[in-house]
Amino acid sequence: KETGEAFSKGNALLAIADETAMKNMLDEEVTEAMLDEKIEILLTESETISLLDIPSTVASADETVMEKHSRYAEVCSSRMTSETYVDQPVQTQNGATKNKPVQSEAPLRVDAATAFSILDLSDAPELEQTVDISKAKGKDSVVAGLDSGTERSGSLISSTSTGCASSSQKEVDKFGTILNAQSDLQLTTMSEAFQNTLLVMERNILSSSVQHGLVPLLEDRLAELPPSLTCLSVFSCELSRGRSISSMAWNKKNPDLLAVGHGEPDSRNQKAGLVCCWSLNNPTRPERIIHCNSVVTCLDFSACSPGQLAVGMCDGTIAVYDVQSPDAKSQIISSCECPNRHLGPVWQLRWIQQELSYTEEKAEALFSLGEDGRMRRWSILKGVFDCADVMKLKRINHKKKKDGKNETGKATESVLSTLIPGLCFDFHPTDSSIYLIGTWEGVIHKCSCSNRQQFLEMYKKHFAPVNSISWCPLNPDLFLSCSADWTIQLWKHDCLKPVLGFTTTCGGVRDIKWSPKAATVFGAVNKGQLEIWNLDSSFLDPIIVQPAAPGVTMTSLLFASHADYVVVGDAEGQVTVFLLNNLSNGQPGNTRAGSTNASCPGNA
Repeated sequence: KETGEAFSKGNALLAIADETAMKNMLDEEVTEAMLDEKIEILLTESETISLLDIPSTVASADETVMEKHSRYAEVCSSRMTSETYVDQPVQTQNGATKNKPVQSEAPLRVDAATAFSILDLSDAPELEQTVDISKAKGKDSVVAGLDSGTERSGSLISSTSTGCASSSQKEVDKFGTILNAQSDLQLTTMSEAFQNTLLVMERNILSSSVQHGLVPLLEDRLAELPPSLTCLSVFSCELSRGRSISSMAWNKKNPDLLAVGHGEPDSRNQKAGLVCCWSLNNPTRPERIIHCNSVVTCLDFSACSPGQLAVGMCDGTIAVYDVQSPDAKSQIISSCECPNRHLGPVWQLRWIQQELSYTEEKAEALFSLGEDGRMRRWSILKGVFDCADVMKLKRINHKKKKDGKNETGKATESVLSTLIPGLCFDFHPTDSSIYLIGTWEGVIHKCSCSNRQQFLEMYKKHFAPVNSISWCPLNPDLFLSCSADWTIQLWKHDCLKPVLGFTTTCGGVRDIKWSPKAATVFGAVNKGQLEIWNLDSSFLDPIIVQPAAPGVTMTSLLFASHADYVVVGDAEGQVTVFLLNNLSNGQPGNTRAGSTNASCPGNA
């Protein structure tokens, strides 16, 4: 032991001596001789230090497990020659099965159904937000009640107040849930999507129940039947009942939409004006109702802006309404404050597309004709309705020869200051700068927008006011005119005398229109009946005559461009839609056989 201690002390002294020598060497200055001197360095392996020792889990070869394995291998190898092992089959016995019936009650089943629509998807997030907000408010109120109860003195008082607050909050939550359900139902019924859904459903129901008369007949039956009219529907409502129809117009974009103006300009007890917009798919009620300040005398839809409806009134006012707006007061602009407005009733107005003078593009303008004898063109400048005179209907004195014949039809030397009232006009179907004007004196003037001083032609045959003029849309050389003198005249625009003349037996002709589908078919209404003429069948008699109901006066008519319909308005405020059948089957000898008295629900 003493020797070991002495050895360890010696090693320590040597280590100290080496360390001292190293310090001395470092302290000494390094010379070139020292750098050239060779130094021997001995490298030895240090002691191995184990940082992690994981013993093996594999059984060693000298353990008992390996001995058992070896003994089992020996037994298996000696089994074939050993007599201690005998092969013997063994059968496993399975127990006998037995069927037992079990009785149980049938499960209760209930059929349940629910209605689902797209609106439920759109309203679901709003309902969740409403429920979350109500829950948050309930929690905040309960916490506030607890805080207020804690601040009070006494635990009993605070707990009692908390209980009252929570019970009252439950009642408030129940009442709030009921109010939320009612408000959600109201929002759903007033939503635009719900209204559109109702509109589509209404159209489908009406199309299947009302328009059964539109089903086409068999072709072999059509070839045998004479020309006739079939009443499809009658448009009437409480507001329009008893108000005479003064004008009708189709919408240019939606041919199923019909605007009807009501008013009696000649009546002393004039009521406020009324415009009803009807759809052919819904004869039960009008789509829009517009109330006007004065009696409505004429109206027309715009082609560029199909939602704009221009209305002329008896007091000389022209107003433009937006029929797409659900508001009853949908007036866009009015000429009531315009200093140049008409001084009398506006008898007719039309939207016309004309080429601009400085470009080849077409712009739509509104033309009107009034009882003051002025034809005007209207425009909107900086939100102001302004107009310019297109033509003044001056009375002309004609020079006469000694034999009493007119020297010329265009004499303009002597012009009186008074103006002739204009009642109707119509533009050329292909040349929008040419138009015709029918006057109170029975003269028809052919005019041009580029010449505001003179008439191009004057057509004289009527000796009473000209009520309506209509260019033929399929043959621009021809036009029709009707008058209070009980006659209808067919004119060729380059001939000053009528080509054909037709006389009615039921009073003055109030309105006349060409058919947009046949160049030889036109319709006319007078006080007592509707007449459908086909010049290809007869020049003497109409092929269809539809008498008016007893005591009812027909006032206006329109042909539909998309179907074989003719729409007739009367003095009782009713609009009757007729279907034209077999117009090509009329023969000159039996035109009266094709006449029909179609019974309608409104006239029965």
